[in-house]
Amino acid sequence: MASTSLSWASSSWLQNHSFSNNVTTDTMKGTDRVSGLTIVAQKKAKKVRKIILKEDVTELGKKGQLMDVKAGYFRNYLLPMGMAQIVTPGLLKEMKMEDERIEAEKKRVKEEAQQLALIFETVGAFKVKRKGGKGKQIFGSVTAQDLVDIIKAQLQRDVDKRIVSLPEIRETGEYIAELKLHPEVTARVRVTVYAN
Repeated sequence: MASTSLSWASSSWLQNHSFSNNVTTDTMKGTDRVSGLTIVAQKKAKKVRKIILKEDVTELGKKGQLMDVKAGYFRNYLLPMGMAQIVTPGLLKEMKMEDERIEAEKKRVKEEAQQLALIFETVGAFKVKRKGGKGKQIFGSVTAQDLVDIIKAQLQRDVDKRIVSLPEIRETGEYIAELKLHPEVTARVRVTVYAN
């Protein structure tokens, strides 16, 4: 298997240049063997495609990520499954616009959460009335749902009870509750518990 094959480009070059011009009488006699044949190697084409992922692909990347993958992997797996597409200038522009829209939405939600936190903190204390026992003891405890109901009654704001963090309240007194309105915004509200 030591045979070599010449590409069509090099074979057409051979046809255009005959050996008769390069061969002299000296080379026929065998005294000076100089060949005028030059072989030019062709570069192998890169078989990599620049793609963008349309969805999360295990072992590869997350949705919206730009990456280079082998052409066969893209052609045989990613494209038929609808997981990726070739990057084009229009697609890059569309991605940039989508990212800007998402960032603007995140900023709007954060500002809204900050305004809501300011409202909660300026209200003062939310008052919770419970049936009293001996001393400062109360019957039962004050839960996150109780605080959510009071906020809804006083401020007409719906708050999810899962964002409310309360200490264990089993006595009368003043406590601090935290409302995690946004990953970066937490409102601290006072809760006053008194017995009737």
